[in-house]
Amino acid sequence: MSQKRESSSKMRVSQRVNRVAGEGFGKFLALLHSMPKEGLISLSVGEPDFGTPEHAAEEGCRAIREGWTKYTPSPGFPELRQAVSQDLEKRYGIRYDPESEIIITVGASEAMDLAFRATLDPGDEVILSDPYYVCYPSCIGLAEGVPVFVPTTARNGFQMEYPAIKTRVSPRTKVILFGNPANPTGTHMGEEVLAEIARVAEEHDLLVVSDEIYSQFSYGMEHCCFASLPGMKERTILLDGFAKRYAMPGWRLGYAAGPADLIAAMGKIHQHTMLSPPSMSQWAALAALKADDDQEFEKILANYDRRRKFLVERLTKMGLDCPESQGAFYVFPSVRATGMNSDEFAEKFLMEEKVMVLPGIIFGDGGEGFIRICYAKAFSDLEESMRRMERFVKRIAV
Repeated sequence: MSQKRESSSKMRVSQRVNRVAGEGFGKFLALLHSMPKEGLISLSVGEPDFGTPEHAAEEGCRAIREGWTKYTPSPGFPELRQAVSQDLEKRYGIRYDPESEIIITVGASEAMDLAFRATLDPGDEVILSDPYYVCYPSCIGLAEGVPVFVPTTARNGFQMEYPAIKTRVSPRTKVILFGNPANPTGTHMGEEVLAEIARVAEEHDLLVVSDEIYSQFSYGMEHCCFASLPGMKERTILLDGFAKRYAMPGWRLGYAAGPADLIAAMGKIHQHTMLSPPSMSQWAALAALKADDDQEFEKILANYDRRRKFLVERLTKMGLDCPESQGAFYVFPSVRATGMNSDEFAEKFLMEEKVMVLPGIIFGDGGEGFIRICYAKAFSDLEESMRRMERFVKRIAV
């Protein structure tokens, strides 16, 4: 009887969904939520620890009070699309038509989902690096595409290189995908590396999905927007949003910028699934863009840089090799010296020292032997976490 029920359940859920991974991350979240909260430190969730700018939050509240709780134009308020266009031109020197080349979405995650569903046919291949952000292969699979991984290592800074990308191009290849800076590694690719990706895209007439949600979290190097490279704007879908730079993850607002035909295709799907982005969030985002305070953000960035350097120094002193990431707010140290795999290390560390980090294996085979630590946390929490980790590493080495 139980076998019959299991068989029936499998038939009720599509094969497309059954292929979606995510059990590893879910396991650690379940462990985290099952533990007593006292003394527990989570360095797992990738969201800023500073608050939504007050003027943006107030504008969102004003919108609610004044009745902006209805549907909006499906691609987003024209005023917000105009502001996004101006912001991209200011930062990267790229001009996007706010009417036809920008769509406002429910988070950058929806923008990514739309990008793949609008461009992939069943069996089309997407080239991406390994390690990768956990949602990338799932979004590709849900669009009935096939992820094709380019292994990267700490030795080359987890960067995709021309020969490795080139060998993975097949007649079914449609898209190259990357995050820059990258989650989980914190890798920040410069213009030279991006030019190699552009070369492959041009040689094989491929589209590029460039996830730039962490673009403004850069340490020691200037961010290069992929779409700003010669000939790349017309073949690139740029993904970004307000969750990281403006600390608005719960407002669920992102956007995509790209060629008009692709944005229109994404808009068709968006119209029939989300209908429109949340109205109050759009007003809050518009206020954030209009009053963008570069000086205040530079202070935040300097604070994050201090945390980054602190973690790299402490982890290295413990004997854990830690590449010095140059972007986002993650470090990705190796735990191979402990003799444990990443899953064992993360679970034992959580259970014994009450600090949650994420095992590298959930970010792909290339993440095995590493853990991801998010430093978008109070400095005191980072200090305490490193004290506990040092104690833990010494104990398991005995």
